[in-house]
Amino acid sequence: MPGSFELEPLDVGLIQIPYYFRCPISLELMRDPVTVSTGQTYDRTSIESWIATGNTTCPVTRAPLTDFTFIPNHTLRRLIQEWCVANRAYGVQRIPTPKQPADPGTVRTLLNQAGSQSSSVHTRLNALRRLRGLARDSEKNKSVISTSKAREILLSVVFEDVRGVNELSLESLAIVSMFSLTESECLFVSSDIEKASYLVSLLFHNSIDVRVNSAALIEIVISGTRSPDIRSEIGKIDGIFYGVIGILKYPLSYPRALKIGIKTLFALCLVKQHRHNAVVAGGVEAIIDRLQDFEKCDAERALATIELLCRIQSGCAAFAEHALTVPLLVKIILKISDRATEYAAGALLSLCSESEQCQRDAVAAGVLTQLLLLVQSECTERAKRKAQMLLKLLRDSWPDESIGNSDDFGCSDVVPF
Repeated sequence: MPGSFELEPLDVGLIQIPYYFRCPISLELMRDPVTVSTGQTYDRTSIESWIATGNTTCPVTRAPLTDFTFIPNHTLRRLIQEWCVANRAYGVQRIPTPKQPADPGTVRTLLNQAGSQSSSVHTRLNALRRLRGLARDSEKNKSVISTSKAREILLSVVFEDVRGVNELSLESLAIVSMFSLTESECLFVSSDIEKASYLVSLLFHNSIDVRVNSAALIEIVISGTRSPDIRSEIGKIDGIFYGVIGILKYPLSYPRALKIGIKTLFALCLVKQHRHNAVVAGGVEAIIDRLQDFEKCDAERALATIELLCRIQSGCAAFAEHALTVPLLVKIILKISDRATEYAAGALLSLCSESEQCQRDAVAAGVLTQLLLLVQSECTERAKRKAQMLLKLLRDSWPDESIGNSDDFGCSDVVPF
């Protein structure tokens, strides 16, 4: 390697990683070394990220890459593995042998087998299971599969026979639910009420995996369909809200069920006329009971759904009746993200506008301090406006000593009343 790119051995605990075992991009021990057209070797994830950001030159030589084919450097990988084994006494773990990316030719063959109604069910199932395994292995494999008209073939298999449930349909559903769909592919499903109804029926399947996969595809289709009328028709299908909310209520710890359940419920609740159905189906209890279990992005969706449901009378009343609603919303302010804070403040504003009991509960939960901190924070302007409106609404509910003796209030952006 030229002098300007030569790497010194890297200290790791009591040992040094030889420079030729380190990726020139990340400077870390290579786990899947590949050689590019210039003859330089990089860790696969690093060089893929380099190219994905628009670079077309070799990071070391700066020479143009004549193609983007990566050749696995098996010899170097074995040397790295042997070095790891030799130094395991120092806490070095052996790097696993990486799985090679899917071959496009193999993927096309598997898709042809899966989509061929003249092939045996056994052959088609095996092809689908192999495709599913490849898709699970890596994002690279998903990209290879996606470029081979996979979604079109898989969707046709999912809905090959909507009068009954079969293994081919369920295997294909498991794969297609991993991908984004184009608008035309979404319309292929959403514009056909029979196909959409079939997916809703799968929300009540005995297998939680099938139920989650079905909800995932429903969410993808709704989000990818522009027509409000078509989205509205899907929300009218009997049982759809009970099925989706049932996933949220699933008793065992299953992160994907939580993630897909709240994504789908949020997508359905964007249609205003269907929000009452979410309340009737138990959506309020399901969201509040699981609110503390969501990861950040999912918590934001859950709070956005709460705010949407609080905009209708039945939803607002149901949230007001749940003893944990107000304390949880107050606690969330400034805790998760700016977006989460905005949604929580909006929901509290709706609840407190309709219920004096919610006002008292909010004050008891410490909302005064939270709102004063919020209006002085770098949160969104929308969140601050909601906080100021809520402070104004609650001004008659504060204990006398809270306002009169509060230095925080005096120096805040809220105008004293």
